Amino acid sequence: MTFKWLALPALVMATCLVSSSPSRAYAAAPQASGYDHDQGGWDAPPAEFRDVQRRGFHDGIEAARRDFDHHRRADADDHEEYRHPHVDHAVRDDYREGFRRGYDVAMHHLMGRPGL
Repeated sequence: MTFKWLALPALVMATCLVSSSPSRAYAAAPQASGYDHDQGGWDAPPAEFRDVQRRGFHDGIEAARRDFDHHRRADADDHEEYRHPHVDHAVRDDYREGFRRGYDVAMHHLMGRPGL
């Protein structure tokens, strides 16, 4: 009987001591993205890109996100925007270069691989 009488208060006291101890949460250290770290993040187009290349880069990132979200095969060539871009004929190659680069960078990022 004495043991039962002491067990309950001891259990309550132990629970109070454990729950009253200060808890500390530590945030994870930020990880370096590896790609364009100094220029604003993994999704920032390279500084040397011209406007049409930047547009292609952005469109490539969006295409990669759609492919990743829908579990499609990773291939920039499969996209209508890549094959038939809505830009002047004279700058199509520049657009495609930006598109492919944005697509590749996004896929590396989304799949958790180190940057390009």
